[in-house]
Amino acid sequence: MTDTNSVIREKRGQALWITINRPDKRNAINADVVAGIARGYREAHDDKDIRVIVLTGTGDKAFCAGADLQNSGAAFAMDFSRPNVDYADLLRLSQNATKPAIARVGGVCMAGGMGLLCMTDMAVSADHVIFGLPEVKVGVFPMQVLSLLQTIAPKRLVNEWSLTGEPFDAHAAKAAGLLNYVVPAVELDAKVDWLIGRIVDKSPTAIRRGKYAMRAIASMSFDESIAYTESQIALLAMTEDAKEGLKAFSEKRKPSWPGK
Repeated sequence: MTDTNSVIREKRGQALWITINRPDKRNAINADVVAGIARGYREAHDDKDIRVIVLTGTGDKAFCAGADLQNSGAAFAMDFSRPNVDYADLLRLSQNATKPAIARVGGVCMAGGMGLLCMTDMAVSADHVIFGLPEVKVGVFPMQVLSLLQTIAPKRLVNEWSLTGEPFDAHAAKAAGLLNYVVPAVELDAKVDWLIGRIVDKSPTAIRRGKYAMRAIASMSFDESIAYTESQIALLAMTEDAKEGLKAFSEKRKPSWPGK
């Protein structure tokens, strides 16, 4: 796959902004978009100065309207000799990420766009945004999206959204657990910046190891999870960040994180 200006990657302070840049197509997903987002995730993890990823779309009309259906054959074409699909690989990449990601949702979020929303750790939406899983209206189903969505939203709602294909608003999305915050459009960037600020002053080591642990215990039983996490807290306590955090606390000052 090629990587073009379909996705813009921009470093803003300690955040890497990944922006889907196809406003004329309602920021629909194609091969270049998948490649560009994946590259952004990798760049963020290769850059020690980046503390958080922000995923968004150009303009106020759409965050992402799902797969580009202008050429429906291309949208759902597959090379059956390959066991993996690129969009699915992007979702895998996001779940193995150890840097936090925020979805900035400034416009409609549909179908595959819902998968992009779900692959982030936190989400902030403008209050006018409409969400949905309309795949059944074109004869398909939100298969890959379900892999993440079913762990976030209540089953009854996921059933309704998937089986009816009908849209819902930002307040319903927040009530279902898809969003952390819903704000007026004019306050969207300020709220995202506020959330970034609440992350970047915390220990990068604690966040990195914490995200790794959350991923690891997701499918564990309680007994497996508690055994794993009691060993992880012991390891974390030996890091330079933990030592600095405790020292700063006792000295009543802000920590200077070594990130180790």
